[in-house]
Formats: sequence, structure tokens, C-alpha cells
Amino acid sequence: MDLTIIIPVKNEENNISNIVESINSKIKVGYEILFIDDFSVDGTVNVIKNFQKENNKIKLIKNKVKGLGESVRNGIMHSNGKYLSILMCDGSDDLEDLNRYYSTIKDNDLDAVFGSRFLQKSKIYDYPKFKLILNRIFNYFVSLVYLNMYNDYTNAFKIYKKDSLLKIEPIVSESFNVFLELPLKIINRKLNYEIISINWYGRKDGVSKFKFKELRSKYLFTLIYCLAEKILLLR
Repeated sequence: MDLTIIIPVKNEENNISNIVESINSKIKVGYEILFIDDFSVDGTVNVIKNFQKENNKIKLIKNKVKGLGESVRNGIMHSNGKYLSILMCDGSDDLEDLNRYYSTIKDNDLDAVFGSRFLQKSKIYDYPKFKLILNRIFNYFVSLVYLNMYNDYTNAFKIYKKDSLLKIEPIVSESFNVFLELPLKIINRKLNYEIISINWYGRKDGVSKFKFKELRSKYLFTLIYCLAEKILLLR
């Protein structure tokens, strides 16, 4: 298996069909789709099960512990692909970028490829202004603290070699901060990665689960935790 596409879902019944059809039509390598359900209370699970009847590339894993971090850990544990990419179910990520991710990580024998929505060739559509301001401030702060020029740490959509993710365990984050933890730990261990431009599109259906007020302390904890790890690894 070349690629595992990990899709965390929580109450995304209206987006499942679009994401499955887009993957089937656009992804050009051998892949499996791992839906990780985080205690959905709508019809998400039933929609996925219906797709499973027609498509043996689709798997459904249910979290036993709540949280996006648990979804990521479950995705890694149950994956069969040499490479793993985490994809949002809301359609915000560009699947043509996933093809570019795959060719870049494979052709250059990398541990990871980090996408940035904030490079010259990147395109962003319908990003909420307040969220964008907070994003830029925090990512700039992380770049300064880490003395690293990457500028989109918190973006979920990246690609990793599975063996490289196993090297950075344990993954401790509970929520969206897991997407900060993963790249920082790759950087801490001086694994090989490249940065490429990617596109981003605002959600058309459903409600975002991102709550900044609830998450700011978790992001700061993750940054401090990873910075402490970096210092220890330098000794």
C-alpha cells in the first residue's frame, strides 16, 4: 500500500460523499481511506458504512477516547500505507496538492513534506479574517521561538513517512494542537523534510470544530513541551 489517507470525522455526514468521490477521481496512486470517527451523533458512521459496501479501500475506526489527537494516533496505528496524510473532511484541502505531496516525499526519500498556505504560489479562499490574524501571529511566534522559517505549523494537511511518525512517539496532544506537535517533533529530530506551497478553501458545509478560546492553552502547552524536548535532544 502506497498511501493511507487519514480523515478524522465528527458529525460530517454531509461531507463524506464529496470527499470520497474527490479522492477516487483525483488521487493517482494506490491508497486506502481511514475514516476515524470521534463520537459522531449524526449519520456520519452510517454514511461511511454504506460507502464501505461499494469500496474496499475505505475503513472505519471508532475512537474509544474522545479527541482529535486520539483520532490521529488511531490513524497511525491502523494504517497500512508507507506514507500517511491527514486530510480534513470539510473539503478545505486541495487533492492535487496531495498528489504533489506524494511525488515529493517519494522521489526525494523524505520523512515529511510540510505544506504552507502562505507562500507566494499558495492560494487561499474564504479564510475567516479573525482566524487568519490569529493564525499568522501564532505561527510567526513559533517560527521565532524555533528559529525556523516554516510558517504554517498548525495546518493539519501534511504528509509523513509512517516509519518517521513512529520515531516521534509518544504523541501526547488531545485536540487540534496535535497538528503543531507532529511537525515540531520532526524538526526536533532533524528528520528530512521539504516545504511546498498548497491551497486552501473555506468550509462549505457543516460547522468547524476549531475553538480558539478552548485551544490556546493547549497550543502553548504543545509549544513548550516540544521546545523542552528539543533542548533535551541537543544535550
